[in-house]
Amino acid sequence: MQGFFSQPPPHARMSYVMATFPFRPCFLRAGVLLVLLAVLSFRSEMALADVSYFPIPTVSSTRNDGNDAGMIMPTLITTPEGELRYIVAPMFIVNSIVGTRGVLNVFRYEPGGRELRFIGSFTERIERKVVLSYTDPAFSHGRYALSMGASFFKNATSRFFGISQQTVLGDETNYTAREARAYWKLGVYLNEVTQIAVGQRYREVRIQRGGTDLPYTMDRFGQVDGAQGSVIFGHRVTFHYDTRDNLVTPTTGTQVTAYAELNQNLRNGDEPLFYRYGLEFKKMIPNATKEMIFVIRGDFQATFGSQVPFFERSSLGGQNSLRGYGVDRFIDDHLVAISIEERIHLLRTKITNVAVEFEVAPFVDMGKVFNTFRKRQFHDYEITPGIGFRSIVRPNVVGRLDYGFSREGGAVFAGLDFPF
Repeated sequence: MQGFFSQPPPHARMSYVMATFPFRPCFLRAGVLLVLLAVLSFRSEMALADVSYFPIPTVSSTRNDGNDAGMIMPTLITTPEGELRYIVAPMFIVNSIVGTRGVLNVFRYEPGGRELRFIGSFTERIERKVVLSYTDPAFSHGRYALSMGASFFKNATSRFFGISQQTVLGDETNYTAREARAYWKLGVYLNEVTQIAVGQRYREVRIQRGGTDLPYTMDRFGQVDGAQGSVIFGHRVTFHYDTRDNLVTPTTGTQVTAYAELNQNLRNGDEPLFYRYGLEFKKMIPNATKEMIFVIRGDFQATFGSQVPFFERSSLGGQNSLRGYGVDRFIDDHLVAISIEERIHLLRTKITNVAVEFEVAPFVDMGKVFNTFRKRQFHDYEITPGIGFRSIVRPNVVGRLDYGFSREGGAVFAGLDFPF
């Protein structure tokens, strides 16, 4: 369900260990240290920077996470030349399911695409989140690409409908996903557009009672693999081919990613191993002025093994696929998905010394999950049309709001990146 190096679910987005294992306290201490270093660096640069403040009221509604209303107070720190260096964005949100939430987002951007992110949030009921990540696409004078991170969160609005494409809305259940994650990934550039990467991840999941009035997942699906929780240790090899002109805000180019992954379920002594393979293709085709960009994405995933936890299987639905459904609406062993959207430039302006672009993006997502390659693979696709609205601060930041329509209604997602 979650990608190899994915962030926590979108419920804690900026609008996404066992008790005896030492990861969590060590991670928190390391996180505090890195944030303190970032703050010291931030204070030393303030004298030479332009600082902009502006409050933004926020209202949103999503299929799984309920209704939000509140205020964001972003602080943008730029160089005298107008290059963005920091975003510091405290948030105060009132959610219809889990109550009042306070969030602090701190993003640091450096030349060469280096980026440090810290997100911390505390919610009145159940939910907590701490995320720390670092990315350097030109590590060691451009020879390597390095990324690493860790997180701890509790998502009280997680959904599970069962396994297969044929699940119905009446099967919906709720649980709290209590997760601790850590990962690292190191890529070696073979040339300017090709990279081979290796990485590992740790993921611990505990299933707890959720925050909604829906039936508890353990009561209805207590025998499904993963219902008792899991500890996953994964190893991946990835091939990257990427001709895009920017990693965060691209306007042209092609990206191909293929990977093979071996996973160990450390809490399953009978069938501890399972395998995952994936292939993703993205293509951006701009017009002559780059004011209209046609984007297509194809995704294929296959998972093989016995007793694979349900939250480790392939899934569709959410902010990046089948955007008319809630997160993880359809789950099974394998998936095929295709998305297209037209990114149409509307306006370019300056907001407190920062150049901001606005665009609209009509889209169509389609896809299916399945458990065998013997059946018809070109039938029974779910299709969700929709429209997205984007604000872009090149080359580092994308804010988006997407609405998708499905046969079960619709869903709204907000985030700090393109969907693909």
